[in-house]
Amino acid sequence: MQLSWADWLVVVAYFAINLGIGFLYYRRASGSVSEYFVSGRSVPWWLAGTSMVATTFGADTPLVVTGIVYRYGIAGNWLWWTMALSGMMTVFFFARLWRRAGVLTDMEFAELRYAGRPAAFLRGFRALYLALPVNTIIMGWVNLAMAKILELTLGVKRLQAVMFCLGMTVLYTAISGLWAVLWTDLLQFVLKMGMVIVLAIFAVRAVGGIHGLTSRLAAHDAATGSQSLAFAPDWASGWFLMFLVYLSVNWWASWYPGAEPGGGGYIAQRIFSAKNEKHSLAATLWFNLAHYALRPWPWILTALVAVVLYPSLRDPEIGYIQVMIRHLPASLRGLMLAGFAAAYMSTIGTHINLGASYLINDFYRRFVKRDAAERHYVEASRVATIVVTLLAAAATYFMSSIEVAWKFLISIGAGAGLVFMLRWFWWRINAWSEISAMSAAGISSLALQSRMATGLVERLRGLDSRLPAGPLNAADPHGFAWLMILTTACTTITWLVVTFLTPPEPSGKLREFYERVRPAAVGWRSIAGSEPAKQNLLWSAADWIAGCGLIYSSLFGIGYVIFGHAGKGIALLAIAAACATFIFWDLGRRGWEALSGER
Repeated sequence: MQLSWADWLVVVAYFAINLGIGFLYYRRASGSVSEYFVSGRSVPWWLAGTSMVATTFGADTPLVVTGIVYRYGIAGNWLWWTMALSGMMTVFFFARLWRRAGVLTDMEFAELRYAGRPAAFLRGFRALYLALPVNTIIMGWVNLAMAKILELTLGVKRLQAVMFCLGMTVLYTAISGLWAVLWTDLLQFVLKMGMVIVLAIFAVRAVGGIHGLTSRLAAHDAATGSQSLAFAPDWASGWFLMFLVYLSVNWWASWYPGAEPGGGGYIAQRIFSAKNEKHSLAATLWFNLAHYALRPWPWILTALVAVVLYPSLRDPEIGYIQVMIRHLPASLRGLMLAGFAAAYMSTIGTHINLGASYLINDFYRRFVKRDAAERHYVEASRVATIVVTLLAAAATYFMSSIEVAWKFLISIGAGAGLVFMLRWFWWRINAWSEISAMSAAGISSLALQSRMATGLVERLRGLDSRLPAGPLNAADPHGFAWLMILTTACTTITWLVVTFLTPPEPSGKLREFYERVRPAAVGWRSIAGSEPAKQNLLWSAADWIAGCGLIYSSLFGIGYVIFGHAGKGIALLAIAAACATFIFWDLGRRGWEALSGER
């Protein structure tokens, strides 16, 4: 793809602005670890929420959505659409609790909720586990996506592509921490969202508009037996079992970045940075609405165009890039590359900062050097930022498919999600519950994907004839479904047994936690006594149901309107409006003002 001098000027200007933002906030971020990692807890909802959205819109996202649509049609996106159920639980059940906790990272929560050496071990173990292998995997697949983009568009070799983009991102992230990440996220979101919409418009025009696209997809589906335009799979389809597992298990059982059951990761980090409880709830609500309902359709439309134009790609994920190269006007190529760079940098910047926060706040400061000056920890954070970046660069060369990496990460946490939710609402959960859940999920998932599971898989084939022989394979729809079911079952049994075989946390620690966070009293009766709770589970559940209705009605309402079914689309959008009205009525009735005080 040829770029003019004007295109290069746009790209250079984009990088210069991002670096300028980094230097602008250098002095403020250098004041303390709190400023560096949670922006002094003074961020408004719209900035925190938009930063969450920008982070989940990486360079990998359009590519993996294209690969999913290529294999399974629109309905394949239920792999991540079901996570809206978990995301809305974070909004109405957990966001305010996280903000009341007042911790710097979600790893620090371990020693707020639990006591003694098990709590300290859990904090250190989870910090290293998430900062190094898990965070490295996530950044590795984002690097892989950007490398594919630059290889195809500019002919740049993978090493050069990854090192240049990482170098630019780590520079402004190391300089100013979360402040730089937040404001560059805002700029990057506007740019990349605008450009994917523009690309979708030109892509659809290239196949004769929406009518031409649907006609060509109908011919494609007739020839291949596919259902590209279905919003949900047919029960007879080869991956219907996987769809059922997504809908019934994935969203509550698995840890996944951006949709952790109970909240966590960079979502929790943005909640900690919000001004107060009201802003934390509003930020997560805006994030979920934008992430699941407003943003997917430009990606999906371009992916559908790739399906009809390039039906025989060996790597379906590059279909999105092929559409961009061949059908985007030359005058917009520089902006589009800047948009991809924005998508990449927003995600990588967040994960670099988050990984460094775990290494410094939850391991180095907690276990290695406890009494140094704040300036020392800020400088150590900058060093940790570089270390995390280099590990991510190395991980890129062990990956070939973004979708497979997604599924691997989901599977190794299957079953642990329930513990992360219940620890807020049930006093009996202890540190060993979390430790055993995380360990059992990883061990059982890896074991089921190894040769030792071959005999078990042969027995399962008697129940599911579509299951391939050999170990369970996350790349196969039925293999992934059974992997999730069995891992979740093993993990749940393990942590329940461990919980009841180990003593509960000391009553003084439980009382201290309850008084600070004030969750619903239902699971804390023996601890709460007559103290009032700040949370009503029934009304939170009603808001959650309405929130899910808002997301899915908006998502499918927009889809129906796009594909010419205006009646269905308008009806669903009316339902979405009714759900939104209920949510804001209830929050107003229960007192938004009560949530606005600083803590």
